[in-house]
Amino acid sequence: MKHVIKHTLTPELARKVTRKAFDAYAERFKEYNPEVDWKTEDRAEISFRAKGIRLQGTLELKPSAVELELEVPMLLRPFRGRAIGIIDEEIRGWIGKAEAGELD
Repeated sequence: MKHVIKHTLTPELARKVTRKAFDAYAERFKEYNPEVDWKTEDRAEISFRAKGIRLQGTLELKPSAVELELEVPMLLRPFRGRAIGIIDEEIRGWIGKAEAGELD
């Protein structure tokens, strides 16, 4: 199931925001070994570890949204909502900064 985060940014600014958000997330949650592998300018494969299990998903930039999909084994389904919520919060924070003109 895709999680959609709406925005009003240009594609270039959305790319910058998403990269900064994931970098901040990776720094904040180092213990989960978050990784991002940008396959194209607008699509990345993401992963991290929780309770010894590697979780994987995709992050895709659309013209007015960031779409996040995370594959989670049944055992860790409760963790999925928390993980997506934290990523959502990080991206929304950076979108807010960009919309306020606070992004360098």
